[in-house]
Amino acid sequence: MGKEVNGVSRSRFEMFSNSDEAVINKKLPKELLLRIFSFLDVVTLCRCAQVSRSWNVLALDGSNWQRIDLFDFQRDIEGRVVENISKRCGGFLRKLSLRGCLGVGDSALRTFAQNCRNIELLSLNGCTKITDSTCNSLSKFCPKLKHLDLASCTSITNLSLKALSEGCPQLEQLNISWCDQVTKDGIQALVRCCPGLKGLFLKGCTQLEDEALKHIGAHCPELITLNLQTCSQITDEGLITICRGCHRLQSLCVSGCANITDAILNALGQNCPRLRILEVARCSQLTDVGFTTLARNCHELEKMDLEECVQITDGTLIQLSIHCPRLQVLSLSHCELITDDGIRHLGSGPCAHDRLEVIELDNCPLITDASLEHLKTCHSLDRIELYDCQQITRTGIKRLRTHLPNIKVHAYFAPVTPPPSVGGSRQRFCRCCILL
Repeated sequence: MGKEVNGVSRSRFEMFSNSDEAVINKKLPKELLLRIFSFLDVVTLCRCAQVSRSWNVLALDGSNWQRIDLFDFQRDIEGRVVENISKRCGGFLRKLSLRGCLGVGDSALRTFAQNCRNIELLSLNGCTKITDSTCNSLSKFCPKLKHLDLASCTSITNLSLKALSEGCPQLEQLNISWCDQVTKDGIQALVRCCPGLKGLFLKGCTQLEDEALKHIGAHCPELITLNLQTCSQITDEGLITICRGCHRLQSLCVSGCANITDAILNALGQNCPRLRILEVARCSQLTDVGFTTLARNCHELEKMDLEECVQITDGTLIQLSIHCPRLQVLSLSHCELITDDGIRHLGSGPCAHDRLEVIELDNCPLITDASLEHLKTCHSLDRIELYDCQQITRTGIKRLRTHLPNIKVHAYFAPVTPPPSVGGSRQRFCRCCILL
């Protein structure tokens, strides 16, 4: 082999024949062409590879294939394609997304792991054929792995987490959403050997209980993002441990965890001042008291999903308007005690003029056109949801649009009940939603 240039042997450059007369090939050094190709996406590289023999060599050089995402390119690939990619890219490959590639299984990923030992980010989201065998391969051959997405890989069990803990100590982010065979034993093995975890996505892991959360709280001081949506068995006890052990927490989703109470909001307020995103939809035991403590201590909140927190009133909005100047997205759907007065405080708060982008008020029966008047000075407001707000009118929406002409308003107006027909057929009315 000759001397290497940017990872490509000199012998490769010698493959360019004198008969290749394209001006760009004459004027630009091959090293520079290789550098240009390094900025191209998968589709463009494949097209360039068909231009000429010389471009084929450059376009398919492994150094150009450090980041590959097949989701928008082709998802019906077979395992042999992944094997071929791994052989061509080798140690160059750092990031690979096979999201939605249903035909890829354990055998192809074993070959991939053997060939691409420098992989740092791997998405297998929705690759339903893979099993614990894939995680064993990754553990054995890919010690630099930092981000792994196994969402909806329902054959994954605790054995996968134990394997990853043994071979991938640099793991920072793991998504095992909907891997419902995982229990506290797998979580315990994972967090004890991967102390640098910053993101854990456990949505739909319905077997997890408070004991699993206690392990996370004890061993993951760097944790920033935690998603526990629909983990219906967890309670205040486990989540309080998370709050006390994970002071850097910025994003928490516990939507659908109906057992939690204001004790969680108090714990977040006391321990997690950097919190930016809180999703507590369908947590019907939460009240104004808890949200008051939260708002007074977590001033960096940007997104809150409070859908179906049916006990909250305007008191929560008053506290958010005073203490949370960075609020951008707020969902209050099905919060039936919210009134125009709460929206008035929100619309006059520090977040209103330059920050607030989305507000969802579906099924808030006490909201009227007056609320729209209070929101007309929210210059950043991009979208408002008003489905089944019976007191909102088209006139009110039109007035809002005079101040915010680009706003997206989603509303529903029930069709007028037709009068009884007198002789002849009854007129038919469309029952579709009207998207304003």
